[in-house]
Amino acid sequence: MEFRYLGKTGLRVSELCLGTMTLGRETSEQDSFKILDHFVEEGGNFIDTADVYSRGISEEIVGKWLRDKQRDDLVIATKVRFAMGEGPNDLGLSRKHILSAVKESLRRLGTDYIDLYQVHAWDPRTPLEETLSTLNDLVREGLVRYIGASNFKGWQLQKAIDISRQNSWESFICLQPQYNLLCRATEWELMDVCINEGLGVIPWSPLRGGWLSGKYTRDMLTPPDNTRVAIAEKEGWGESWENYNNDNTWNVLDTLYAVAEESQKTPAQVALNWLLNQPGVTAPIIGARTMEQLEANLGSAGWSLTSEQIARLNSASNLYVSYPYDQDAINQRNRGRE
Repeated sequence: MEFRYLGKTGLRVSELCLGTMTLGRETSEQDSFKILDHFVEEGGNFIDTADVYSRGISEEIVGKWLRDKQRDDLVIATKVRFAMGEGPNDLGLSRKHILSAVKESLRRLGTDYIDLYQVHAWDPRTPLEETLSTLNDLVREGLVRYIGASNFKGWQLQKAIDISRQNSWESFICLQPQYNLLCRATEWELMDVCINEGLGVIPWSPLRGGWLSGKYTRDMLTPPDNTRVAIAEKEGWGESWENYNNDNTWNVLDTLYAVAEESQKTPAQVALNWLLNQPGVTAPIIGARTMEQLEANLGSAGWSLTSEQIARLNSASNLYVSYPYDQDAINQRNRGRE
């Protein structure tokens, strides 16, 4: 794997980030260690978790695995926001919750510092100044090296950046949004903010919960048993069959499968490589319940789609854009006439 700078910092991370949401949930501790080892053996150094994943078990597994590793060779990221207890202050982005949460994450990870500490989502009840000043203090104290955000809207991200700049506080260096061939709305504002402000982008769900993995075809009436989409249908998750069984999805998959056949790659590898070639993207977050899934996802690096293939995938996955976002397309056409 190649290394890329994360945003405008001097921090270099592998072009694929290993997400650990499945550790301690679908993946046993022993198999988790094997997956983490293999990711590093293949050149990866960027590992992402969150305090809420498996109620802290994911962080604990990463921490146990870290014990006999060269800590400074790795970039460990985790997140804070969602409820980890039953108390009234066991969630959100208040100073009290952040300080308590970072202490517990450090304990579970068995480390003195966190490379990248991210707010997991917007907190509408806590003043942004309270959150950002607390994160700034964590960096100043050496408990956290860099800070980032996840699941923010464009205006929320820009407001956070502006407040940090006005107060000379440490600012977000990256955004972790959903971004994939079935979720292009991320480009409407978020990618512009990130590119203009120099933030790295580490997309989650690059395969949209398995929809871009190659398991699904137009002739199916229901998802195969024991797949994430089948589970999502039962649990009411966002990537459920009901939400994605439509012409837009099948048109994207038709093009994805055609490009995969041409490239002699899997659909998942093509979908991930498409992301690696998008402006502003630093490192898609790959998940793996098994070693086989990890091996397949690692095959997305080390090669590149052609510009013509990227253009076809872009065209197939473009969403209908209404005002005011259609103005960008109009301006682009006008520039072509100049």
